[in-house]
Amino acid sequence: MPTSHGAVTVASMDVTFTKLAGRRYLMTVVRERGPQLAPRHGPGYHDYLPHDAVHFIVEAEARLSGGVFGRIAAGWSNIFWAADPGLLRHAGRREAKRRPSATERADMARSEELASICQPLWELRAGHRAELPIWFSGLTPDAVESSPLHERILGRLDEFAARWHALPVGRSVTLSWPVDEHGRAARERLRASRQLLANRPGSWPSGPRTPHR
Repeated sequence: MPTSHGAVTVASMDVTFTKLAGRRYLMTVVRERGPQLAPRHGPGYHDYLPHDAVHFIVEAEARLSGGVFGRIAAGWSNIFWAADPGLLRHAGRREAKRRPSATERADMARSEELASICQPLWELRAGHRAELPIWFSGLTPDAVESSPLHERILGRLDEFAARWHALPVGRSVTLSWPVDEHGRAARERLRASRQLLANRPGSWPSGPRTPHR
């Protein structure tokens, strides 16, 4: 399993966010490890920063391989489900027996903390809110003051928000999970896999609508 807290995972993964009509969005995962996953609708639509896109960016920049998307890159279904109906029950039983490690729990908590702080900070800087939420007053100065990590996250949010807001319904933005220099070959395999999936006819099977984090 990939390491966390500053180490870059070598498990390649692309997550595509597709804008849908009715203020909805769809997430599609193509990854190096684990069974193929069915797309799912994401929670928390936002005209600039959909909820799970924020978490992806936060976890990628902070190298939180025990967070939501780090676990998915490592081969777990997490908030998704297997595209093959024959694997659904097996995968569900397998993951139900697995308990998050202390590191994974810490990464999840860090992901929630960074997402909850960086999105309002971005909205304030971008002029989409007049002031920060009142609960910011209860945070320690270290939690909210500018840091290299915060600046990297806010920069990535800037980039994604501009692309997402300009996106027509039905079009997509793809984000790639970090890999180090040893992940180049895996990245090429992943791109080839994405091309095959894009050219494959047919629809995705349905699956459970409330997967766990």
